[in-house]
Amino acid sequence: MITKPTMQHFASDNYAGICPEALAALLAANAGHVRSYGDDQWTLRAADRLREVFETECDVYFVFNGTAANSLALAALCQSYHSVICHQLAHVETDECGAPEFFSNGAKLLALAGEEGKLTPAVIEEAVTRRSDIHYPKPKVVTLTQASEVGTVYRPDELRAITTTARELGLRVHMDGARFANAVASLGVAPAELTWRAGVDVLCFGGTKMGLPIGEAVVFFDRRLAEDFAYRCKQAGQLASKMRYLSAPWLGILENDSWLRHAAHANAMARQLASGLAKIAGLQTLFPVDANGVFVHLPRVVEQGLRERGWLFYTFIGAGGARLMCGWDTAPETVDRFLDDVRALSALPASS
Repeated sequence: MITKPTMQHFASDNYAGICPEALAALLAANAGHVRSYGDDQWTLRAADRLREVFETECDVYFVFNGTAANSLALAALCQSYHSVICHQLAHVETDECGAPEFFSNGAKLLALAGEEGKLTPAVIEEAVTRRSDIHYPKPKVVTLTQASEVGTVYRPDELRAITTTARELGLRVHMDGARFANAVASLGVAPAELTWRAGVDVLCFGGTKMGLPIGEAVVFFDRRLAEDFAYRCKQAGQLASKMRYLSAPWLGILENDSWLRHAAHANAMARQLASGLAKIAGLQTLFPVDANGVFVHLPRVVEQGLRERGWLFYTFIGAGGARLMCGWDTAPETVDRFLDDVRALSALPASS
């Protein structure tokens, strides 16, 4: 059952609270004394459940947030003199305060352009082959954001083309899956098809945006790359003493595929929002609405009016326009109310 707060917003899917399934699992874990530092039954079961979800043996680590997940995973894949190829809009480039460079002891991010927020094999190959001298940081990793920072998704064939090129160039492949659930729900394919079967070495599986209170999962499909990763987590302050409070909510959303249902709902709300906007004075989206994000240019009078009416949303994320994010709990009536306000404000003269 979706909880409907008095006022919902479109600034971020992080605004949403804890989903019922995660909250129930969290409360269930809060009973009696259990082992600490990840040796508890909740953490072990959650890791096993993720192995079932991905249909393979893999190493799983639970950390506090996405910045730690991405940064520590990338640090495990490269040395300080290496470089990491990413899209110029990637979260690791624009919103992690230099953490990937910090935890890798200086590995450089090579930010590249790409349509619809996605990298291509050609762009990656050009970045790797443009120089090979010792004065240039040696490319070692390509990181892909799924779903992308502008709400688009990589299809399995796109991923396989990129990972094939990466292998030929000697690169490892990392996936920032802050909204991986939304990508899986959008494409309707098995999680394995978007990860290890497509050639991805390690996934940072986002939990917070799916309705968890805190916590992300770092999933190593190439288990050799996880050597000493537990030490990285400990050193970085990511080894929770009461780890069950990070891992138990995962059990809540993984059981009965609640994570996919919530992601599918968020995606559906984004499609409803985009469809409604398109019917209002031709407000077309800037990017395909593949997941739970809508990007649109709003006339100044509309943007200002929405803010005056209390709506919260960002205009500095992505490649321009207003970013409208739907969460696991976004209610259809919230979308309708927002569209009503856009419709009313669009009817006002531009000088209003």
